[in-house]
Amino acid sequence: MYFGLRFDFRNPEFAATTTADRYAAALDMAEWADTLGCTTIGVSEHHGSSDGYLPSPIPMLAAMAARTTSARLMLAALIAPFHDPLRLAEDLIVLDNLSRGRLDMVLAGGYVHEEFSMFGVPMNERGRRVAETFAVLKAAFSGEPFEYRGRTVHITPTPFRPGGPSISLGGSSKPAAQRAARIADGFIPTTADVWQFYRDEVQKLGRPDPGPSPIGANQTVALAEDPEKGWEQMAPFFLHETNAYGVWQAQDDVASPYHSVADTDELRATDQYRVLTPEQLVEEQKAAPFPFAFFHPLCGGMPIDLAWSSLRLFEEQVLPAFA
Repeated sequence: MYFGLRFDFRNPEFAATTTADRYAAALDMAEWADTLGCTTIGVSEHHGSSDGYLPSPIPMLAAMAARTTSARLMLAALIAPFHDPLRLAEDLIVLDNLSRGRLDMVLAGGYVHEEFSMFGVPMNERGRRVAETFAVLKAAFSGEPFEYRGRTVHITPTPFRPGGPSISLGGSSKPAAQRAARIADGFIPTTADVWQFYRDEVQKLGRPDPGPSPIGANQTVALAEDPEKGWEQMAPFFLHETNAYGVWQAQDDVASPYHSVADTDELRATDQYRVLTPEQLVEEQKAAPFPFAFFHPLCGGMPIDLAWSSLRLFEEQVLPAFA
């Protein structure tokens, strides 16, 4: 059985955890997962968030690279308009070398109004900045000199992985999907329905049909011996996550799997967050065509001990069923 982890490091006040402890716990979890054959560990980026959402994913992945040897490291997504392309290329090449070629990434244009105000970036420049950043990174990863804004530049050292990390584009709109089809290595849609725009554009460009969406329903799963008690303990953190995203995405009616809800009862009815017994997860995964579990253990500021209890159940009662 395959599995992955993701982290965004939301740490609301009611979680009563220091940011330093949350970072340390994630590094421990990354090392733990790597020893068990974890396939991918992902981190995300946002800025100026009141709950401490991770603003600097590259140093976090560098720390995870030092604690792991096999898992692929996914930067999903990096918000291109807020980064100087040349400095970004340098940082990513260093990370690619630290991880010995285990880095993959998704570039996105961003959508949170307050972040664009913070950096003084006009939102109508998103598309141009994403395209420029992608072009600079690809040129930089080649290891050769290239033209940048009228001058010749050369980014050193060269990546560990020939050609550098793979770069997909992320997005929630038709223009983002079409842009990805034209320039990127792939597309990671926010919701599955946006994928069709990408698929259509790829075929219009004369390339092979990329097939159905690579993402399915967005669900967060955690494990507990007693799902009712587990839900009672975990639901406030699930609620915080979906409502925090919901506030951001309501600004422009962004297509998203997250929506604001009134309370944990309404949230539970959506089935977006689920607390299962290990036996239930085993049954579901054995029925799946490709057994894969993706965990967000510190979701919404989840207490560290509670997060570990879910992961240990996976280690001790789920993985052995697929040995």
